[in-house]
Amino acid sequence: MMKIAITGKGGVGKTTLSGTLACLLSQTYKVFAIDADPDMNLASSLGIHSRITPISKMRDLIKERTGAEPGSSFGEVFKINPKTSDLPESLSINYDEKGMLKLLVMGTVDKGGEGCVCPASVLLKALMRNIILKKDEMIILDMEAGVEHLGRKTAEAVDLMIIVVEPGLKSLETAERIKRLANDIGIEEILCVVNKVSNLEEEEFVKAKLDELGIGVIGTIPRDPIVVKSDMEGKALVDYPKSEALKSIQKISAKILEIGSSE
Repeated sequence: MMKIAITGKGGVGKTTLSGTLACLLSQTYKVFAIDADPDMNLASSLGIHSRITPISKMRDLIKERTGAEPGSSFGEVFKINPKTSDLPESLSINYDEKGMLKLLVMGTVDKGGEGCVCPASVLLKALMRNIILKKDEMIILDMEAGVEHLGRKTAEAVDLMIIVVEPGLKSLETAERIKRLANDIGIEEILCVVNKVSNLEEEEFVKAKLDELGIGVIGTIPRDPIVVKSDMEGKALVDYPKSEALKSIQKISAKILEIGSSE
């Protein structure tokens, strides 16, 4: 099964894409949707509004698995390879009764208070390695605008990174930085989705810029008021079959499966 990381500048719509792809793909495959974005909005994009404690804030679990308290003082010894094999199943939330789609909220580490190498970050990275390297399900990762959750070995197992961009230079500059970081840690297949397109001129502008950066485009999504409506009503986009954005994401989903079948 494919492992897909979705990233991009904040506000470009990557979480909506992640959640919608997870819903569509789970109609055929077992899917793990992993929220690895500090904003942690993937549950909302699926229409889930119950309070979820991210794994990064599960202090007792972190202490149990690493042997140290979150926020431990520098120099304290803790396990750098904690056991995580049981966590994807025990900590995930079932989206449907059949268990075809499971959600796992990773959370993030407060680097200002705890530093980059700490019990919480070690557990998160170990869990990410386990999910990507060991799980047989389709994996959808909703990432922040970077590759902080991915180590080199984990990144090499990612089959496809999708960078979501919108018309505008700031979004494109972020895409260039993400591509560089992703290449540095071994992600080879990188494609873009152009979102919130209002007209052909915007689409051609973005595609021309992406071509200059050497990034291919797997699909475009039109600006669609139904996306705003789904967010306001707290429902998943798949609940709105007339949505033009949904129809575009369905085409992107089909292209992703074509890539997977050709590997």
